[in-house]
Amino acid sequence: MMVKNPTIFSLVKGAAEGNTTLNAFDLALLNAGVGDTNLVRMSSIIPPYCKLVDSISLPKGALIPIAYGAITSENPGEIISSAIGVGLPEHDDEPGLIMEFEDTRPLADVEAVVRQMVVDGFAYRNRKYREILTLGIEHTVEEKGAVFAAAVLWYD
Repeated sequence: MMVKNPTIFSLVKGAAEGNTTLNAFDLALLNAGVGDTNLVRMSSIIPPYCKLVDSISLPKGALIPIAYGAITSENPGEIISSAIGVGLPEHDDEPGLIMEFEDTRPLADVEAVVRQMVVDGFAYRNRKYREILTLGIEHTVEEKGAVFAAAVLWYD
């Protein structure tokens, strides 16, 4: 097999202000614990038998499979939110789903959307989930802000 399936995943989040929106995004990544890695954005499937862990120690500079939602803003006073939703399958030998969403709405609204996206994704596949996990973050922009929420996949 050329590519090994990840065996663990973790949910992370970060928010920040910066001198530019890119600096704010970079600092949000650092706050989430993934800032010194190369993020490889992937579509939204958790491999079968992949287990949730509290945190993952990532090698600096590594190519990291990740699904994420992020948003930046330069509008002082604006609320920005990002959330990740993970649907764990009813049976461990089936894949799980990851959905991400970001918007200029309060976190409760963004988490509700991402949760429904997971429900819909399982329905489209005619499969059942045993649990839906969400993790999100909300930030009120001071000058230039960013939020980031992600599912990081890795190997144990």
